[in-house]
Amino acid sequence: MPDWTYHPLRPVAAAVLGRRRSQLLALRALGALTSRPGGARLVATLFAHPRAPAGVAGRLGAVVPVEVARDAIRALPVQGADVIEVGPVGAGDVAAVREAVAGRRCVVIVRATSEDVAAQLTPYVERVFVGEDSDLIRLSDPAVASAVAALADPAVTVLATPGVLLDAGPGWFQRVIEAVTPVERPPGLRDVPLDPRRWPAWWWGVLVGLGMIGGGLGAAVITLGPVLLWYDNDYLRMNREQLHAVNHHLVHFLQHDRITMAGTMIAIGVLYTGLAWGGIRQGWAWARTVYLVSGAVGFPTVLYFLGSGFVEPLHAAVTVLLFPMYLIAVWRRPAPPRWRVLPDGPERLRQRALVGQLLMIITGLGLLAGGATVSVVGLSTVFVPTDLTFLGTDAAHLEAANARLLGFIAHDRAGFGGALMAAALGVTLLSAWGWRRGESWVWWTLALSAAAGFGPAVVVHVLIHYTSFVHVAPVYIGIILTTVALTLARPYLCAVSCPVGGAPV
Repeated sequence: MPDWTYHPLRPVAAAVLGRRRSQLLALRALGALTSRPGGARLVATLFAHPRAPAGVAGRLGAVVPVEVARDAIRALPVQGADVIEVGPVGAGDVAAVREAVAGRRCVVIVRATSEDVAAQLTPYVERVFVGEDSDLIRLSDPAVASAVAALADPAVTVLATPGVLLDAGPGWFQRVIEAVTPVERPPGLRDVPLDPRRWPAWWWGVLVGLGMIGGGLGAAVITLGPVLLWYDNDYLRMNREQLHAVNHHLVHFLQHDRITMAGTMIAIGVLYTGLAWGGIRQGWAWARTVYLVSGAVGFPTVLYFLGSGFVEPLHAAVTVLLFPMYLIAVWRRPAPPRWRVLPDGPERLRQRALVGQLLMIITGLGLLAGGATVSVVGLSTVFVPTDLTFLGTDAAHLEAANARLLGFIAHDRAGFGGALMAAALGVTLLSAWGWRRGESWVWWTLALSAAAGFGPAVVVHVLIHYTSFVHVAPVYIGIILTTVALTLARPYLCAVSCPVGGAPV
């Protein structure tokens, strides 16, 4: 998987700083972060790397020159490198190596230029040698298949040369680990036992996703039909016709909020279904983390009623029904590894996919900022200026017509903001951690969730003639970025060929 803090930015950074300088800058920044208290844990969480299997642990690493040893020893272990060889080390480099290895979290091997240098460094590192060591294989080919073949010999340690890291980046270690991890056949629907107590985590995750899709479709049907249900009328003490009499655009405004919310619910359902079926079922630990983080933000937003004052029974019922399933999905033991790893494809397509990955992450972060903004607005001022322009009134007039009206609208707005944050986190983290060649489910999950989220938002704004460019521009930008990103990444994510060391698929 490309490293999202390293690879996607590489084409941009390389154009500005030069390829080698941009790589060194990224390595230095990562090394500085991991040296801070809690930094290594944070980076390990962000990268969500699987651990090396027992037969490979301690036998995969890199060889680096003295000038970058300090940063490499801090940064590369969180990428999957268990061994770092530093060399060649001369008499003038002893002090620098001693400083570099302080506080290390990996095995350090020193290739010394003389026996005297070796004697000075022996107390500070795990191993020192002069000349060559037959147990070390230094790879100059970035192809993962080359590393897999070399690691087949349990007596050797495989080290990536600086050229490999320059071409492939530190994400190379993760791709190798994934390729050498023993995997099982992924289960199908027929493999799910009849007893719900024995259902695997991924099945509960699929049910939550399908429940979100069903809830979103139900909300859309209600919004396109009566708009208000009996409990809405009871709370407002008004019906649809009376709301229309207060303001001729008010019913359309409520429809626009609720249709957008329904589309976002469907988008979340698509993300959760994809993560469960394509990720958790395959044993990807990062897919479970994405699911956990998104739901941990999305489900508690039902408590927004504390700020708006309106409790919507349907929203509460869906939450009560799905939340226990969500807990089971993220708390049950992860599935064993069942993924497939395709061999490295054309570098041109991989580079295009990395640009697409960067654009998807930017899109996700933009949606996250938008969701947070909508939540704050919904729980405070309720409206943005373009809303009041569309309505042709002000908040004071609406409140004077019905004291409960602002709280009712605020519930819809804030709820949409919370749902948007949950969807945004799913998009951002799935794009950051799921970008692997041949993982077509990632492409389809992002494409279908984008269609569900953006499509209804555009259509409803056009239908009700709420077409303020300032208001709708973020949606258009999101559509453009997502379209470009998925177009660039499709040949990479949707590639079909033989897995590394496997049979055709």
